[in-house]
Amino acid sequence: MATDTTQPPLQAPPAPDSKIALRVVVHGFVQGVNYRRWLQGEARERSIYGWTRNLSDGTVEALFYGDARTVDDLVRAARHGPAMARVDRVHSEPAEYDGIIEDFRIETSV
Repeated sequence: MATDTTQPPLQAPPAPDSKIALRVVVHGFVQGVNYRRWLQGEARERSIYGWTRNLSDGTVEALFYGDARTVDDLVRAARHGPAMARVDRVHSEPAEYDGIIEDFRIETSV
């Protein structure tokens, strides 16, 4: 019998204890609207470590480290942001986590 190769293989969801690190850049009207403070609260509620900061191009950058499902959930939340923000786009990519930060902090803008 022939196998149907047109369907992509199903992927199992990540294991509950698998940890990932993502670098996230949020585009839109996200500075001056407490986006970083909001993101810090959302990350702490989810026990995600990392940091966030404003970039000179008007975006907000962040590093998320934690349980894969929880990090994915925070990325979804970042697409909405706080009430005063307007998020146009969220870019995320795998990142390295050095293990030094054991909280979620707001860094100095660059």
